[in-house]
Amino acid sequence: MIHAKDLTKRFGDLVAVDHVSLDIPAGQIYGFLGPNGAGKTTTIKMLTGILRPTEGKIRILGMDMDKDELEIKRQIGVVPDEPKMYDNLKGFEFARFIMEIYRVPKEETERRFYEICKAFSIDYLDKFISDYSHGMKQKLMMAVTLMRQPRVIFLDEPTVGLDARSAKILKLWLKKMAQTGATIFLTTHVLEVAEKMCDRIGIIDKGRLIAQGTLEELRELSGDKKSSLEDLFLELTGGNEFKDIIDQLGE
Repeated sequence: MIHAKDLTKRFGDLVAVDHVSLDIPAGQIYGFLGPNGAGKTTTIKMLTGILRPTEGKIRILGMDMDKDELEIKRQIGVVPDEPKMYDNLKGFEFARFIMEIYRVPKEETERRFYEICKAFSIDYLDKFISDYSHGMKQKLMMAVTLMRQPRVIFLDEPTVGLDARSAKILKLWLKKMAQTGATIFLTTHVLEVAEKMCDRIGIIDKGRLIAQGTLEELRELSGDKKSSLEDLFLELTGGNEFKDIIDQLGE
């Protein structure tokens, strides 16, 4: 469902993503983790056709990004970390706009949209988007993405701005979609979310994919079969140095 080979992105002398290869099948929730500036968002932007890679090949749903970019964009769903919406539209107008853009069956999609809104307690559809908080925008963007039932979904920090109830519903919804064959690709800084939700995890640091596998496989890499994902992440990305910093502060 998601295939990338030697994906690389350079911005001048900066190598933001360095020869990353991915192969993610149907029905899998894949967590893409890394420190700030590691290359997570740049990778998602390349996989979704927003940025063109400097090198490498991308295939989504069996289609080549170089040849079938528009069709890929029509079939995938994307929820960015900072939702971009039209402030002068009301929530229900934005949803109808998305339905028209993607040419989805209106009656069926609209019914599904309102079911999702009810689940996420989205009761502000008659208000202008300019009056929405970040969390309100995040939930609406989630609803207009999920209503289309895309077979591949990319989510960049999807739980940021969501209240605990909405975050829990989102996790359950994504698991249900994966069970029906959808592929979920998500980034998150909340390692507990990744540990509980993801079938496989990739860790990127300084643009390079340094580890990839199930939680058990990552534990084998460290040699500690009882490690939490947080401990493994810090060990692999060199984050354990914070303990020394704290010790020095206490002196």
